[in-house]
Amino acid sequence: MEQCPNKTERCLNCHDHHQQLRPLVKEIITTKHFFKDAPSINPESIVNCEHENFTHLHKFEEIIDGNYIFRALKGKTHIIYAIDKDHRLIFLRAFENFGMYKKFLNDKKSIEKMIIEADNGKK
Repeated sequence: MEQCPNKTERCLNCHDHHQQLRPLVKEIITTKHFFKDAPSINPESIVNCEHENFTHLHKFEEIIDGNYIFRALKGKTHIIYAIDKDHRLIFLRAFENFGMYKKFLNDKKSIEKMIIEADNGKK
């Protein structure tokens, strides 16, 4: 994957981790959970750094077992995605409720399992 297509303007809240990892991404995967959670959100808008559609984009959350977890915020929808050790960008879940988003983020084992099983929901 190339550098951020919008080189003149940096994405809102774009973290250095994302800037470094983005060119290394080999594959984009959208999980079945993500499709169910946010059928109206186009993952391509995040991949293409269309920051004008988001309040936050590429906001770094944490590293879980070597996988970088990021968040985007569009309206009230919290979109959680990861760049894993194999350099795959994986859209995990989306929540409109902040409490549910935080609860998911605290469930590290569930996130790790979703990343490992991501090939099943390959787009």
